[in-house]
Amino acid sequence: LTNLIDVTEADLDRFRGLLAKQRRFEGVPLRFRLSEEEVARIAVNHHRLPGVEIKAQLTRDYPLGSVGAHVIGYVGRINEHELERLDPSNYSGTSHIGKTGVEKSYEEQLHGTVGLQQVETNAQGRILRVLEQEQAHPGKDLYLNIDARMQRIAEEAFGDDNGALVALEPSTGAVLAMVSMPVFDPNAFVNGIDQASYEQLSRSTHRPLFNRALQGQYPPGSTTKPFLGIAALESGVASPYNELICPGWYTLKNDERRYRDWKKEGHQSVNMDKAIVQSCDVYFYDLAYTLGIDRIHSFLNRFGFGLRTGIDIGGELSGLNPSREWKRRAYQQTWFHGETLITGIGQGFMLATPLQLATITATLANGGQRMRPRVVHTIQDPIDKNLEIVEPRPAGQAEVKQEYLDTIIASMRRVVHSSRGTARRISEGLEYDIAGKTGTAQVFGIGQEEEYVAEDIEKRLRDHALFIAFAPVEAPRIAVAVVVENGGSGGAVAAPLARRVMDAYLLQ
Repeated sequence: LTNLIDVTEADLDRFRGLLAKQRRFEGVPLRFRLSEEEVARIAVNHHRLPGVEIKAQLTRDYPLGSVGAHVIGYVGRINEHELERLDPSNYSGTSHIGKTGVEKSYEEQLHGTVGLQQVETNAQGRILRVLEQEQAHPGKDLYLNIDARMQRIAEEAFGDDNGALVALEPSTGAVLAMVSMPVFDPNAFVNGIDQASYEQLSRSTHRPLFNRALQGQYPPGSTTKPFLGIAALESGVASPYNELICPGWYTLKNDERRYRDWKKEGHQSVNMDKAIVQSCDVYFYDLAYTLGIDRIHSFLNRFGFGLRTGIDIGGELSGLNPSREWKRRAYQQTWFHGETLITGIGQGFMLATPLQLATITATLANGGQRMRPRVVHTIQDPIDKNLEIVEPRPAGQAEVKQEYLDTIIASMRRVVHSSRGTARRISEGLEYDIAGKTGTAQVFGIGQEEEYVAEDIEKRLRDHALFIAFAPVEAPRIAVAVVVENGGSGGAVAAPLARRVMDAYLLQ
């Protein structure tokens, strides 16, 4: 056979592995995607190839390749562990199953029901005649909310950077784009990926198989500040007009440690609006201390921090909204005031996934109404053509007065549209209003007397760049969260990425 067609060592390795698992008279595939010339060679020499057959079969193909690989997922050959939990009557003769993403979470709908064929064979296992046959029923067709063009634009916008982006429709929770970078080609997994290729993917320091959008847990940094502001307004511990002096650092009573602001010389006199627009850390250290960790934890929980979003594909992690009780359970330690301060700027123990940040931003845009993110829009039966629309599902209401939301949203708008806003760079040429908040998340701690200089630090230790936003402000149609790993500045790196995606959705 190898004199007639090319058979690689990887083909042989896969063949031997499958041969050991298959029953005696079940065929074992050796080569896929034969050319017409290869088929002709085998047909002419068929009498010299006992036990060799050419079989036509449908196989999964991902025409867009790596685009949307993490959200769509991939199918692969059924392994022994999966075989143990499957219904043998509906998977008899089935070789593939959804492994990740939509492919896995909607396996039941995509799979359909298997057919049945009772045959008479000769001693070599070749079919002589069909005695009985029951038709198979194809799986259902899924139509996604994902905008393929926008997905591609978002992935290309990352360039060589690692990170994640999630874009949602605030009023419905529809997932318009879900990016995890770097990507991989799911076609490699369909018929069994060879060991060398798999090791290259799994051992890569860039972790292309890791779904950062659902499972990447990052300190949210200053993207939490608008929500802390809402908590303070609702609790009555601050008004939009209260001012304090920011000298560039903050101290607690009877504590010599200085909690530094990102702006070394300080922001001078700041109120809540200026603190959000310019992202003043000192203001939010003071606000966090006044609120206390109990109120912070309770309020952030309302918006979805520390909670799974309930998206319709599996694997998402919950992030972490820390509390006294959590620390006591996790570390058998009490909570310290300093930990409250750094929680106030989204650092310390606090973690969030890009999907969470997008959902929380959408909740703010949606007047406090949380919606479950959903990737699938419609499920269609290919035979009777009946359509089942996956309806939007509310996930709860963050009970907050609209006036408080409006106050904070106005400040978030000025983050982008004012001359001192941290995301002002993306306002040039904008044809719609954006409400946003930049964030920078530390990857490692800096000593009291040390100074952070990105150029002096290897890239893997540089700050993560974050940006959350929704637009248009008056009638939100899209909410976006971006995390660029080790990207540095949220305003300079993450915000332009978000704008490209919003432009693609709102203008093109």
